[in-house]
Amino acid sequence: MPEVPSPFVYWAQTESQVTLKVDLTDVKNPGVDLHEKKLKFVANGQGARGPDSYAFTLDFHSGIDPEESNFKVIDRQVDFILRKKSSGWWPRLTSQPQKPAWLKIDFDKWKSQDADGDEDEGTGIDGEGKRDITKDYPNMYDKLYKEECGYRQDSMPTTYESVGTAMKFVQLLQFLEVMHPLFGYTKGGFMTPLLQVGARAIILFCMIESEPRMQTKPVVFYLFVVWSSVEIVRYPYYLTQLFKTEFSFLTWLRYTIWMPLYPLGFLCEGIIILRNIPYFEETNRFTVAMPNEWNFAFHFPSAMRIYLLLLCLPGMYIMMSHMNRVRYQKLSKTNIKRKYN
Repeated sequence: MPEVPSPFVYWAQTESQVTLKVDLTDVKNPGVDLHEKKLKFVANGQGARGPDSYAFTLDFHSGIDPEESNFKVIDRQVDFILRKKSSGWWPRLTSQPQKPAWLKIDFDKWKSQDADGDEDEGTGIDGEGKRDITKDYPNMYDKLYKEECGYRQDSMPTTYESVGTAMKFVQLLQFLEVMHPLFGYTKGGFMTPLLQVGARAIILFCMIESEPRMQTKPVVFYLFVVWSSVEIVRYPYYLTQLFKTEFSFLTWLRYTIWMPLYPLGFLCEGIIILRNIPYFEETNRFTVAMPNEWNFAFHFPSAMRIYLLLLCLPGMYIMMSHMNRVRYQKLSKTNIKRKYN
């Protein structure tokens, strides 16, 4: 019998209550079984796996009052307001330290909720607006943020939201580097740019774009910095070659900067693949299960593990060996030209 998937659940808290946001749309037939220390939820709706039946169970860190708690179903989600039995700050939502992958922290509510957690009220306890509870419990907020995102850096979770569209656009344009040698516009083969551009496309579109939880991770920021740093040098160098102009420092930089940046890029890509494995195990995205009309099965998380174990380091070695040969040839030619000029 196939396992019922769990929807994404986002939680926040005040001293008096816990709020849950179940990320399901078009919810039908919700079943809620709420007790002092446990919540069971099951419903049909549109979630990470598309239209399906979703369920989850939460064992709470401390007790809640079922009689004073409630939930409501709206078009975009299911919202729970759970009244704590005793006022106080919970160090975590669940009784066990291990947090399931589908349970996330609702950081927006941390920053906007008032003391009573009533989102319909326009003012906080001082009458001057919403209370920022991150200031009341900064150590607790930082601890939870570190568990969720690695560490606190306010700009990093919004990297993909800010520049993701531009990165996707320029990544698609880079496939011209594969087509140019095929049509004879540039010299050289097409396999090396195909491997490089194709690998980037898989990371960007399959690993990041298709998994919203990965988009807020700090490693995405570092990966974009590494990719951009390579191109900031590479494309000005190509422009000088079009005008048959040689700048020795730019040439040296073009064929040297890859030495620190390529290993960093492979490291960031490997981290993204590794951290995505449990997400793709949960959602089964890009996985083909039998039975089907093609009589074919493909388990995408297993392919990710095989790549990390067997192909990542050899791929990095092949790419860097190729770049080292090109560097030696190019810089040696440059030195010969200088000698005879």
